[in-house]
Amino acid sequence: MENEVNDLIKSLSKQLTNVSDSLSRKAEDALKEAQNSGKLTETTKAEVDKLVTAQTALSGVVDQLTARLGEVEQKGARRQGGEPTAHRSVGAQLVASEAAKNFAKSVEGGRRVSVPVTNVTTSPDVAPGVVEPQRLPGIDVGPKARLFIRDLIAPGRTTSPAIFWVQQTGFTNAARVVAENTKKPYSDIQFGTKITPVVTIAHMFKASKQIMDDFAQLQSTVDAEMKYGLKSVEEAEILFGSGGSAHLEGIVPAASDFAPAFVVEDATPIDILRLAILQSQLARLPATGFVVHMSDWARIELTKDTTGGYILANPLRLAGPTLWGLPVVETDAPEFEGDFLAGAFATGAQIFDREEANVVISTENVDDFEKNMVSIRCEERLALAVKRPEAFVTGSFPVAPVTP
Repeated sequence: MENEVNDLIKSLSKQLTNVSDSLSRKAEDALKEAQNSGKLTETTKAEVDKLVTAQTALSGVVDQLTARLGEVEQKGARRQGGEPTAHRSVGAQLVASEAAKNFAKSVEGGRRVSVPVTNVTTSPDVAPGVVEPQRLPGIDVGPKARLFIRDLIAPGRTTSPAIFWVQQTGFTNAARVVAENTKKPYSDIQFGTKITPVVTIAHMFKASKQIMDDFAQLQSTVDAEMKYGLKSVEEAEILFGSGGSAHLEGIVPAASDFAPAFVVEDATPIDILRLAILQSQLARLPATGFVVHMSDWARIELTKDTTGGYILANPLRLAGPTLWGLPVVETDAPEFEGDFLAGAFATGAQIFDREEANVVISTENVDDFEKNMVSIRCEERLALAVKRPEAFVTGSFPVAPVTP
């Protein structure tokens, strides 16, 4: 029965093509004839009648095919116990669809038909429930750290390859009370010009074109992963960039060393950060946040009083990390463990975005077209201006005593 259906489908397809071609040519001839003479000849009318007769005969064949398809479907359903759509092959779903049947009846050549089908997870020859794989929803992605340092810094934009700006490098205040008819004192303010280049952070990834086409969620996951990878490097550059060889000028290398205004006996990390705030305030640039390593912040939150109660943390309260009224940004940079950064992020530094993070997909890289691969590039261009280095204070926490 299935072979007969296939033969009928082939025959119908061939006849549809022939009828379509004949109708197209005859329509062109009839149009020209009507334009030239204003009417159709008897020969043209006869040929049109012949095509109409052919269409009528073809309609009978279509009806026969539809009936045979119905018999095949009924027998298949009885044999497989009413097989659900999820276990039908793609071909079975195609021939059983209303769109395919309507296409067969329409006698329209060159027309495309789109039939929604369900992904087949097992061979159609295997009975349902036997060796049937389980399709897990979603995509298992790797863990990510939350990045917030950029959010503390003043944002900006630029259309240039470099930022030219003027930095105040010093101020000597000579203001005092003066008597009448006496010379006024001169204060000294020093300035220096700075040029901050725009740098590029980028990486690439290759993937199969079919995978990217077939799974929209996979494409969105790749976009998200690539942007995360970009932001991770951006985070490290903002903190530790050397400023040379296409690197950002990071905040930590430019920051002032921790120099407390006074000494606190048995100072804890909480004390150290408060003294860093004071140092920033004395520089006339009050701190707006902290950056500490995740391990150090965990130690701070786990600090307890003599009764065993937490000094800062409240395990039952959902709140962002804060200390002395300022937000705390946690970083997982291994080189930063044991250190801290405090400062006026909003006024002491500024980020200039030349090109925001973007993902571009191309099939024209090397031999991508030949191998059905796609090249995915993610990049951004930005500059970081540390306008007031004295606005930032960096140092190390006291080493905790080792418990014997």
